Amino acid sequence: MSEQQQYGGDQIQVLEGLEAVRKRPGMYIGSTSARGLHHLVYEIVDNAVDEALAGYCNTIQVIINKDNSITVVDNGRGVPVDINHKTGKPAIEVVYTILHAGGKFGGGGYKVSGGLHGVGASVVNALSEWMEVYVKRGGHIYNQRYERGKVCYPLKVVGDCDENDTGTKVTFLPDKEIFQETQVFEFDVLKHRLREMAFLTKGIKIILKDEREGIEQERTFHYEGGLKEFVEYLNKSKVPLYDNIIYCEGVKDNVQVEVAFQHNDGYNEVIDSFVNNIKTPEGGTHLTGFRNALTKTFNDYARKNKIIKDSEPALTGDDIREGLTGIVSVKIEDPQFEGQTKQKLGNTVARGAVDSIVSEQLTYFLEQNPSVAKSICEKSVLAQRAREAARKARDLTRRKTALESTSLPGKLADCSDKDPKNCEIFIVEGDSAGGSAKTARSRATQAILPLRGKILNVEKARLDRILGNEEIKAMITAFGTGIHEDFDISKLRYHKIIIMTDADVDGAHIATLLLTFFYRFMPELIKQGHVYLAMPPLYKIEKNKKVWYAYSDDELNQIMLEIGRDQNNKVQRYKGLGEMDAEQLWDTTMDPEKRILKRVNMDEDLESEVDVTFSTLMGDKVEPRREFIEANAKYVKNLDI
Repeated sequence: MSEQQQYGGDQIQVLEGLEAVRKRPGMYIGSTSARGLHHLVYEIVDNAVDEALAGYCNTIQVIINKDNSITVVDNGRGVPVDINHKTGKPAIEVVYTILHAGGKFGGGGYKVSGGLHGVGASVVNALSEWMEVYVKRGGHIYNQRYERGKVCYPLKVVGDCDENDTGTKVTFLPDKEIFQETQVFEFDVLKHRLREMAFLTKGIKIILKDEREGIEQERTFHYEGGLKEFVEYLNKSKVPLYDNIIYCEGVKDNVQVEVAFQHNDGYNEVIDSFVNNIKTPEGGTHLTGFRNALTKTFNDYARKNKIIKDSEPALTGDDIREGLTGIVSVKIEDPQFEGQTKQKLGNTVARGAVDSIVSEQLTYFLEQNPSVAKSICEKSVLAQRAREAARKARDLTRRKTALESTSLPGKLADCSDKDPKNCEIFIVEGDSAGGSAKTARSRATQAILPLRGKILNVEKARLDRILGNEEIKAMITAFGTGIHEDFDISKLRYHKIIIMTDADVDGAHIATLLLTFFYRFMPELIKQGHVYLAMPPLYKIEKNKKVWYAYSDDELNQIMLEIGRDQNNKVQRYKGLGEMDAEQLWDTTMDPEKRILKRVNMDEDLESEVDVTFSTLMGDKVEPRREFIEANAKYVKNLDI
């Protein structure tokens, strides 16, 4: 029978209720990895935050229970429990069991909300082994339970409460059939997201509790200053250029606009944008409006006050935003996002609203604070000069064509295979380790680039100085992608970039300097999974002419238990790659069949936290760095002192 004959009416599947969600969970929550797992919590918390945005809720509790289920409690109005006449079911049952059902359509339930499609609560229900909901409303406590999206019993009254005591309590356990990779929630991941939500919703209190045995902890997030405190938090390890945090807010064309920003003495621009409390990693019209307003207002001020002459070129947006930390948040009734993942706002009205409000209020601020205005303009003029110098330096580092391939750095030992998918480059510290690596490598697919000493700390340098650094120039040329606005991932010459440093404090510092450079100037290398850390062994164990390698103290102890502890054992603690000959280096660290590589990942949801971490570790302020090291010391292993 032909395929055409087999394809008939009975081959069309009709998925009832929430079966579609269980069949294709990735369509609704992005993935069934750890990221998708945590997304379940955000969906339920978003509903509580929507109540806060509407003015009915001021406290949200999120509890990781002992059995790794999650409870979210809010003191909002409580999910409606009366009958929904279209379905003949209680509204609460409709909300938790029917897709595209909620109070977020038609402007009746919520003016603004993060959830657009009404899928949040029902999707969480569909992907949970069980979910139980309690609602306090109208003097009664109502309860209903679901298992894998199906109702266990009709809505029932289980108690009474005060008329004014209202709210919703949702508890769910993610389904291990769906989340096969992990069902364990990470406190720190939830902490970062909930802190962000609290910053964005001025005055709301969000409490995160972990009740799991042995790791009990609690954090409360409550920021009356809202976005101002958010900028202060992001800038905590940087040196502000001026004391004030510039704040603009207003409503225009039904768009609520809130913007806060402050320059620091660094060179990196960090602007996070949000729509109805949803992060928009790719920006959109609201971010364009903010940038336009900044560029126009500062140029007008600089010309009017003779900081730049009429004959001189205008400041570019990049010049003005050098060292800027900012948050742009808009609330809009009918947000149109580009793509299902809500990465970029498309509403043109948001651009005009942000542009207008920021231009007007920033103009007043600059007139009233001339010393702040002058310091920003002078920093921008310096940035303009450095940009021109950087342009000249960058012209020397642009990717050469195949005919000019001789211009690859002299110390690079390139591989013969020209297909980037097959190729990897090892960035090695020092000529001695570089020499061993060049001897050890597979010449067809492995390239070696030895670096001399520690590269420049890009956190403390402008682009012109960075592009003048020989070690950085060698990397840019070898990778072939260009950097910053010239970056083009399609020109990457190696699909694996492997940082191979000594397993000591200096090696860790060099790796951190390299990661800082990649994060600041080639972030797509990290986001698209091209950057790896090599894991050389820490110990070599010899006994009776047999050799073992251990990559951790635990592994060393395990080997010792197996071979027996006696005087014939010789244990060598490797201090550096240079202590290995080429054969050992290949066997332990470079052979794709045996080696251990750690891929460097970056979650876009946590990008502002990543930025804070890099500026804490690599910036000028000592106190935040000391606090960070003290807080994270318990995670450090194999530290050489």
